[in-house]
Amino acid sequence: MWGVSYWVFPVISGFCWLGMLMGLLIHWTSTGKPRYASMDPTQSIAYISDVGAQSLKPLFIAGSCVTTIFLDLSFLSERWLRHRGRLAKNQTLTEKVLSWLSMFFALIGTCGLILLSIFDTLRHPTLHDIFLLLFIAGYVISAIFLCWEYQRLGIKYREHRILRSSFWIKLTFILLEVVLAIAFGVCNFKDMYNAAAVLEWTIAFIFTFWVFSFFIDLLPAVHNKHQSKRFGAGGGETQMQMEQNDEFSRAEGGRTGYYNGGVPEGRNTVESQRTLGGNDVRTVNGVKYENGGVASNF
Repeated sequence: MWGVSYWVFPVISGFCWLGMLMGLLIHWTSTGKPRYASMDPTQSIAYISDVGAQSLKPLFIAGSCVTTIFLDLSFLSERWLRHRGRLAKNQTLTEKVLSWLSMFFALIGTCGLILLSIFDTLRHPTLHDIFLLLFIAGYVISAIFLCWEYQRLGIKYREHRILRSSFWIKLTFILLEVVLAIAFGVCNFKDMYNAAAVLEWTIAFIFTFWVFSFFIDLLPAVHNKHQSKRFGAGGGETQMQMEQNDEFSRAEGGRTGYYNGGVPEGRNTVESQRTLGGNDVRTVNGVKYENGGVASNF
């Protein structure tokens, strides 16, 4: 029923990220929760990067790369589908700017995550911390701009309830991640490494829900994947808008007795058709139409 469409990008990204986190966590617990060389002497709970700097570093790098690549494809797909009219279109320059800014900062978050997995905390602790900051800040700022865009879209397309749902999901993600990121920084500053490690794992798992939220955004495009826009790339209508306009036309026709350009309600039987002076004349139910308009009655 859904078909294979753009929604597969966030699904692949989310499961890849979740699988990588579970692989690192299970490896650390199943090997007796060892204390790695990159850990502080007072620390008993490993950071994600502590586990990822050891034998599972290839998994850490591969998982980070695949996750961010497919997440970026989700961003690009969302922008493309809105441009083509298969999702609710951006109607103002501000909305388009917000969309591009969200993609720009998502790209910064992508670079941060990939680089922090390569420059691990054991061999490159300073660089690792810088790239960790880029990763968190990049995706949080990206989420702020995207949430702002969805808030504006939700006002203009009130009939599309999925926009409001996506807005609240993204807003919840922003608030949670900002609060947890601040707590994570405070715990690190005060040398509360075990608490910081727990917060880091929590932030990472919540990020999974952010990735999966794009599934909700892209799914409506499945229902009109074979539909093209009526008026070209610049001013097309979405399939949902076209259906609503058709319903409005039928409702208006029911009140006036006419449907689709003035054709009377009822049997609509064509009684004759001929050309007079180069004009097409058609008689329908006793009403003469000339070039699509009412010419005269019999």
